[in-house]
Amino acid sequence: MNSMENQTDILLLEGLKVSPQSSIPAFILLLLIYIFIMVSNLGLVILITMERSLHQPMYLLFCNMSINDAFGATTIIPRLLSDVFIPTTERHISYIDCAIQAFCAHFHASATHTVLMIMAFDRYVAICNPLRYTTIMTNRMVVKLSLSAWVVALIMVVILVGLSVRLSRCRWIIFNPFCDNASLFKLSCESVLINNIYGLGYTVVLLGSSLGSITLTYLRIAIVCLSSKNKVLNSRALQTCATHLAVYIIMFVSGSIIIILHRFPDLSDERKLASIMFHVVPPAMNAVIYGLQIKAVREKLFIMFTKNTVTVTEVK
Repeated sequence: MNSMENQTDILLLEGLKVSPQSSIPAFILLLLIYIFIMVSNLGLVILITMERSLHQPMYLLFCNMSINDAFGATTIIPRLLSDVFIPTTERHISYIDCAIQAFCAHFHASATHTVLMIMAFDRYVAICNPLRYTTIMTNRMVVKLSLSAWVVALIMVVILVGLSVRLSRCRWIIFNPFCDNASLFKLSCESVLINNIYGLGYTVVLLGSSLGSITLTYLRIAIVCLSSKNKVLNSRALQTCATHLAVYIIMFVSGSIIIILHRFPDLSDERKLASIMFHVVPPAMNAVIYGLQIKAVREKLFIMFTKNTVTVTEVK
């Protein structure tokens, strides 16, 4: 058993499947996307932190999303970039690094759901109980909600990955662009019944609670908006809610595609591409969708754009 496990301490990771002639364009595209994700998300966090007018619960809670998106992209993309120019037969990864990457990938996915749930709660209080908003959504409450989102995701993923790490290993190839929980337990020849049961429960609880809470929240908000005669309030509510819903739908569709494609073994390449897109598309879109909604961000971008345009004109 020990000798077998020693042999499987170094694994072969499939990584990104690209032809040699496509490797340079793929590298450049992924690198540009990664730079954009990091600059846009961390730029938003810095702006919200430094701009006192943005020290509001909605924006402070959004910082959780931006930090999580930057974390999720960093979990997956740098490794894909480093392996692009390495032949598929030589893409090795240690078992410990693989387990860490699997943990981080699932932690990012879980935190995306929990963070969107606390952001929905904030919108619910703001629109359905506006007179008590400032007394409910205090700085203390923002910290409590943020911590609960991270801690719940952490506990769920520690158990998920912990159940896979305990298994002995008899295989050494990861048939995936990056390490995830399924990749880990598929390395074992033992029974993975407990892993499958917990994995199913984890998915049902996470997706069920997130979809249920978001649906109920927005139904209640819709009822309040329809019964309200204040058109200005309604338009502001619809604007902030549409932003949050757009972010949720992009994330939910990206995640659902992976789950659906798992049921079709013939579409394994499409599933692998979808799993990469989950860690690339929402993090890139979220900052843009939320950033353009924040007036201070639009003003800063306008000042930068006009400043650059003036500079270019002066040079000419």
